[in-house]
Amino acid sequence: MSTSSGTIVSAAATLHCPHGGRASATSARSAVRLDGLPVHTASDTFVVTGCPHTVDGVPHPCTTVRWSPQTGGVLIDGAPVLLHTSAANCFSSALVPQGPPVVTAARQGATCR
Repeated sequence: MSTSSGTIVSAAATLHCPHGGRASATSARSAVRLDGLPVHTASDTFVVTGCPHTVDGVPHPCTTVRWSPQTGGVLIDGAPVLLHTSAANCFSSALVPQGPPVVTAARQGATCR
C-alpha cells in the first residue's frame, strides 16, 4: 500500500502554472468542506488563465492541469483527495506537458497522512 501526506487542497489554495498563470477549478463538486470551502479531488477540472509562456516568440500558454494522485489515499465519492504534494502537470491546448503547477495550500486544521 502506498502512502502519501500533505496539506489538503481546498478552494482556499492558490494554484499557478510554472509560468505564473492562474489555475482554478471549474468544477468543485465535493460535499466535503474545510473552512466552508470545497475540498478538491482528482475528478475536478482545472483551467489555467493568463499563462505568458512562449516558445521562440510564439504563445504556448498552459490551459489545463491534470492530476495523478497516488492510490490508497483518502477518497471523496470515489475520487482521490488532492494534496499539495499530489503529482500534477500543466498542459498546453495541444496537450503538451509544460511542467507541474505551483500549489500554495492554505493552512487549515486538517491534513491527510
